[in-house]
Amino acid sequence: MSSEFTVKVNGTPVSVPSGATVAVAVMMAGQSCRISITGEPRGPLCGMGICFECRAIVNGIAHSRTCQVVCAPNMEVRTDE
Repeated sequence: MSSEFTVKVNGTPVSVPSGATVAVAVMMAGQSCRISITGEPRGPLCGMGICFECRAIVNGIAHSRTCQVVCAPNMEVRTDE
């Protein structure tokens, strides 16, 4: 049984280990979690769901804190909208 599966980050398939958070998948895809109001890319900052710097659209749910959501097979993540 494989301990890895695929999720899509901005349409790009990424293989992630079982138990990885969406923030890990975004970083493995070489993406930033979101863009600041000044146009700078943002990534996870606190890793505990307090700072809200890692928000993305996860399976159609906006403002999901990617450091708190565990990846599931075939999950769709959008950070570019």
